[in-house]
Amino acid sequence: MSEPQLPARKRSLWPWIAAIAAVVVVAAVVVVAVTRGGDDGDGGSAGGRTVRIGVTDAAQPYWKTYADLAKQRLNVTVAFVNFNDYSQPNPALKEKQLELNEFQHVQYLANYNATAHDDLQPIGATAVYPLPLYSLNYTTPAAIPAGAKVAVPNDAINQARGLLVLQAAGLVTLKNGGTAFSSTADIATKKVDVVTLDASQTAGALKSGSVAAAIVNNNYATSAGLPKTAAVFQDDPASASAAPYVNIFVVRAADKADPTYLKLAELYHDPAVEQGVQQSNGGTAVFRQVAPAELQSLLKTVQDQAVAAGKK
Repeated sequence: MSEPQLPARKRSLWPWIAAIAAVVVVAAVVVVAVTRGGDDGDGGSAGGRTVRIGVTDAAQPYWKTYADLAKQRLNVTVAFVNFNDYSQPNPALKEKQLELNEFQHVQYLANYNATAHDDLQPIGATAVYPLPLYSLNYTTPAAIPAGAKVAVPNDAINQARGLLVLQAAGLVTLKNGGTAFSSTADIATKKVDVVTLDASQTAGALKSGSVAAAIVNNNYATSAGLPKTAAVFQDDPASASAAPYVNIFVVRAADKADPTYLKLAELYHDPAVEQGVQQSNGGTAVFRQVAPAELQSLLKTVQDQAVAAGKK
């Protein structure tokens, strides 16, 4: 997800608080990778603090840059704990096996808190990764013919976001404006025929011609070789519908004012780290800096909606 910077790019929380919540995925295996921003000869604890951060991409070079800066500027040794399963970093944080994690967006955290009856809190934003609508035969959403088939992923998190993208593109409208819990059952009006497929199959359906357009996650678009010019629409990272998808640094509620943790969250936005993030993600990251209090307010709104959705 995975998936921030200096004052010139800093901006306040977008004008959204009508946000939402949901879930992510995968299987489990935990490996520990320690990246040291210096050599103390004792694992990094002498004369400074060691902080364990749970991530799902510890091998990415930008984390080495980040750890080096943490050591140089904050006298903090960062120990990355790598997870191959998105379901594990939040419980590990709760059980004090970590001090922070950085792998999820607000929507995922809200769903976790609501379902696990936990109270983990965001203390810093990193980036949003827009979700594109692709077409190989049409250059704008308006050009897609009425009644044409458009594919969206069938998993809960991507289906809801995909439907919000289609709504923003003018291809459907959703009951009550839609939420991150919307499904095809919530389509109120439609120009196109929405079909659901496994997220890994939407690009293939597009290339085979069985659909006129498709919501395709960035990783699948890359592996399928879809040209960037085929992305005819994507959600606006500053819009209300994209708000819950900003990735975040997360701590236990008792630690949300810890000055070291707050500085570590800010450090992600150092230009050297951001450059590495873009290199690792094909330039798709849209960096965001949002005040911790604003993120926490957003989380509460989204979490309340998660609870309400669970009672339907």
